[in-house]
Amino acid sequence: MDRLDNTVRPYAWGSTTAIPHLLGVEPSGEPQAEMWMGAHPGAPSRTARGTLADVIDADPAGELGEAAVATFGPRLPFLLKLLAAGAPLSLQVHPDLAQAKEGYEDEERRGVPVDAGHRNYKDANHKPELICALTEFDGLCGFRDPLRTADLLAGLGVDSLKPYVDLLHARPEEAALREVLTAVLSADREEMARTVAETAAACSRLGGDYAPYADIARHYPGDPGVIAAMLLNHVRLQPGEALFLGAGIPHAYLSGLGVEIMANSDNVLRCGLTPKHVDVPELLRIVRFEAGDPGVLRPEASPDGEEVYETPIDEFRLSRYVLPEGGAAHDLTRPAPQILLCTAGVVRSGETELRPGQSVFVPAGEKAEVTGTGTVFRASVIV
Repeated sequence: MDRLDNTVRPYAWGSTTAIPHLLGVEPSGEPQAEMWMGAHPGAPSRTARGTLADVIDADPAGELGEAAVATFGPRLPFLLKLLAAGAPLSLQVHPDLAQAKEGYEDEERRGVPVDAGHRNYKDANHKPELICALTEFDGLCGFRDPLRTADLLAGLGVDSLKPYVDLLHARPEEAALREVLTAVLSADREEMARTVAETAAACSRLGGDYAPYADIARHYPGDPGVIAAMLLNHVRLQPGEALFLGAGIPHAYLSGLGVEIMANSDNVLRCGLTPKHVDVPELLRIVRFEAGDPGVLRPEASPDGEEVYETPIDEFRLSRYVLPEGGAAHDLTRPAPQILLCTAGVVRSGETELRPGQSVFVPAGEKAEVTGTGTVFRASVIV
């Protein structure tokens, strides 16, 4: 079992206080957006034996287990994060596995540098992800029913939104969503900036269901992504609730602190709310133009006290234990790699004490149990 020393990423959208508060340290005044736990080459966790990436590379079967290596290859297939949004993240989608392989091979064949700003596919993997709220957490997830969106836009009284309202009323669901998103992202930037400004002013004036979009526009004035965001479901998670984001589902995190887990990939296609590259044709190829409920997840409790967040993929498995004072020890031994993260209280894993924000890596098959009073998240894979 290895105690992890983890990197905190200072992205501009990060909260200045949420992660320091969880860790019990003084804020630096700088944004602290994500704390990475895993073996991602961009910021691998550090252990007494070296970086976790180096530890795994030295003995993949011993650290990950033969079953995980046979299924996912000789690398940790997931990345665990603490994510603290102080401002909206970019509106984005992720490809499925076939799309990622195709896109990656195409850009490799065309010689697009992997670090180029206009590169879409950094690797050949998909990037499903799960976010579990530690505080109240706001986000956007999946398309709202087009007729409901038409009513929302019409209620603003902005003349330049009327063509979108008409399209949403006149077309079948998939065609309506595709045509409106295409029109928004392809519009003249100066004209769209004026539309966004009028929309933001109306959202601020009306408040209520419009308030989240006013805040988005405050952070991204003139960005077409503000109008694109209004096509999506607004979701407010309570602590312990989660969202699963599968391939092709447009989404954005707006505010709050959560535990995030994802397949080990950097593949992101952006729809807006960003100064970064937006590849509209490729984005439209990847997006699933389907409206539906965002599907808030609540953990399924098992008799041994484990609460599991069920998802349809195998690269990661997230669960938690809420340990009451004086409760029994829980045996967490598995034939697969694990990362244990404490988010509340004081718990012990073997001889290692964990306080909020502290984590350990447990190699496959190594004895692991947790005791104490608090909350522990358990990240692993399905083998």
